[in-house]
Amino acid sequence: MVATGQKYESVPMTTNGNSLEPLAVVPANPNGSTSASIPRTWSAGGEEHWTHKGDVRLFMWRKRRMDVPQVGVILWIHGSSMASQPTFDLHVPGRADSSIMDWFASKGFDCWSLDNEGYGRSDKTRQVNADLANGVDDMVAAVDYIQRATGAERVHLYGISSGALKAAMYAAAHPGQVGRLALEAMVWTGADSPTLIERRKKLPQWLGSLRRPVGRDDIRRIFTRDREGLADEDTVNRFADAVLSLDDSIPNGTYVDMCSKLPCVDPADIQVPTLILRGEFDGIASYADVSAFFEKIPNMDKQFSMLSGVGHGGLQSHNYRVVYHQLHGFFSQPAARLTA
Repeated sequence: MVATGQKYESVPMTTNGNSLEPLAVVPANPNGSTSASIPRTWSAGGEEHWTHKGDVRLFMWRKRRMDVPQVGVILWIHGSSMASQPTFDLHVPGRADSSIMDWFASKGFDCWSLDNEGYGRSDKTRQVNADLANGVDDMVAAVDYIQRATGAERVHLYGISSGALKAAMYAAAHPGQVGRLALEAMVWTGADSPTLIERRKKLPQWLGSLRRPVGRDDIRRIFTRDREGLADEDTVNRFADAVLSLDDSIPNGTYVDMCSKLPCVDPADIQVPTLILRGEFDGIASYADVSAFFEKIPNMDKQFSMLSGVGHGGLQSHNYRVVYHQLHGFFSQPAARLTA
């Protein structure tokens, strides 16, 4: 069974940092929102949690099971064009195990997702473009909160696309807080990236504003720009519904960084066990770029896996179960002994 049929809002006190107040129950809604007007687009159950980065209020979503042994904590980090719940807790009727958070919760993982500032249900009031560094600051607040809430010394991280860059940057700066690091659709220098070549043509436009509109066609292009037919229509439509129920515009910061500031992280600084997943048809993360990044990671507890039949990210693809399999093997892998 899930931890609760209700949702909870846990707001950190501001008088002494991120210490936690008692949980306050708010009315349950299967969409994970207090607004009854939003149609159900992600999985039922779970808990709302909130923390602060200074005056910025950040939303987190928690899924866990109380009827299985607990084996670890995972924080899931979203990409540039969508918030966390549509990405990691998507509800698609007839698509078994559509929510990766539910699936990993059934395996004993305590799953948390974070809406970065400017996305989803987190604050959107500051005049910032929510770049990669800003997202890493969000992760600092989120990991601190999660450690206090769970007692975990280390948290596993999964990031996709710009979320992978944020997760890698966080792990490089805070290796003592990270158990294992999984990076999907990661880009390092951006070399030989046809998608980024096209995006750079719009860089002056993105530099001139903090946010850009997002619509259904923008979401659909995520699944068609690399190759047609990598995801089914119902999943794409449900995903678009979920994204657009939370945002009609999104910050420009990660696009600006990925078009003009790469590389943003040095692989030599990543000291934690690392898995890199690259889709076969990924038009952002070229094989040469990602494999060169992998080679320079000093920790020999590392894996690089190609995902057949996948473009820029596999969670909404036909082959989502392959991603689950790869991640579960990595996150449940025992630590290697370094001495006899």
